[in-house]
Amino acid sequence: MAEKLVVKNLNAYFHKNRALHDVSLAFEQDRIAAIIGPSGCGKSTLVRCLNRMHEVVPGATASGEVMLDGNNIYGDGVDPVQVRRRIGMVFQKPTPFPTMSIEDNVAAGLTLNGVQVSRAERDEVIERSLRQAALWEEVKDRLRRPGGSLSGGQQQRLCVARALAVQPEVLLMDEPCSALDPISTARIEELLLELKSAYTIVIVTHNMQQAARCSDMTAFMYTGDLVEYGETKQIFTNPTRRETEDYITGRFG
Repeated sequence: MAEKLVVKNLNAYFHKNRALHDVSLAFEQDRIAAIIGPSGCGKSTLVRCLNRMHEVVPGATASGEVMLDGNNIYGDGVDPVQVRRRIGMVFQKPTPFPTMSIEDNVAAGLTLNGVQVSRAERDEVIERSLRQAALWEEVKDRLRRPGGSLSGGQQQRLCVARALAVQPEVLLMDEPCSALDPISTARIEELLLELKSAYTIVIVTHNMQQAARCSDMTAFMYTGDLVEYGETKQIFTNPTRRETEDYITGRFG
């Protein structure tokens, strides 16, 4: 598998507090990587560093390299907005614009990234993105209804459609199912498996069963360190580190 996103000696800080310690790992094209670990271990910080969302927080900084197709996204002169176009993100809580229509929510992905399209192209993007997010059949007859009128699971898929509208190459998902019911969670998991043939996907999850079901690779993090990273089956059945085994078997965390 080709490496799409390569992290080298990544450190992250909140003011003087170091949240990540020299993290190095690679994410491959057309595969899903899960990041697991107890609360506060650096999972979300890591994923937010992958598209330069971390630095949006006041006092937050990062050092090291994140290579996208061989180019460092933290290099001199690199525009973070362009990085976020190529590396999209879906957050823990569904974040549609509640009073904005369903179609405008999707098109907002274009607007926020400065993409100019004609009305016909906009309509094509909306349908394509909603189809990719497995939401089109459910909303195609009510595209002008507010995004806030959808169920929680539908709202999260709407956020996926918004992220896909600009056709990113990598999709980051920070605990996308933590606020969803089991049926909506299953639909999101099915969606991930459908999308992985076209995207590199990185998902942060507290749910180890979800990581085992959905991912090809799993990274276990603890107190800002990457403890172990490997094929998901190996991580869950034969981890090489005692800390990983203790976490997976519920001895701590």
